Amino acid sequence: MTAQQERSRATQRRLLEATVECLHDFGWSGATTTVIAERAGVSRGAQLHHYPTRAALVLAAVQHLAERRAEEIRTEAAALTGDREQRLDRVIELLASAFTGPLFVAALEVWVAARTDAELRDALVPIEARVGREMHRLTVELLGADESRPGVREAVQATLDLLRGLGVANLLTDDTPRRTQLLAAWKQQLAKMI
Repeated sequence: MTAQQERSRATQRRLLEATVECLHDFGWSGATTTVIAERAGVSRGAQLHHYPTRAALVLAAVQHLAERRAEEIRTEAAALTGDREQRLDRVIELLASAFTGPLFVAALEVWVAARTDAELRDALVPIEARVGREMHRLTVELLGADESRPGVREAVQATLDLLRGLGVANLLTDDTPRRTQLLAAWKQQLAKMI
């Protein structure tokens, strides 16, 4: 890779990370391309060169950072020790953290904007479908779940849907105590199902 290619990749990375930060900090309406370029420390021209529209930049950021977070979860899960119950407990905690973190908040901002923006929605739906399939596959892998058994696929998906819903509930107020109680009960049920 040439020095120019390395600089280009570094610029793209800064833009993608700044996009998620701005979506988290300022919401959809406040995360303008000007604000994002400023946060990334790049010129508006450099931003336009790599991502000609705000939608292109935001969609690339959501996809890139979702992939990065999945890799972080894999790395964290690889270090887990203990019996099956302890592993299940820790995997659910790792996933719950993913659904309450900055990437999830940023993704929600994009989802809400896409509800009324047909062009953004059309571009986002396939990305979210890929991210959803990857998250499902990753969860199956981390839990060591056997989806050939009846009900296991649905239990894994219910886990992800529960975590997503709990993440949304956490947006306006810290929902940690309630989330902790609900997840403790769900972990016991999930252990029986998978």
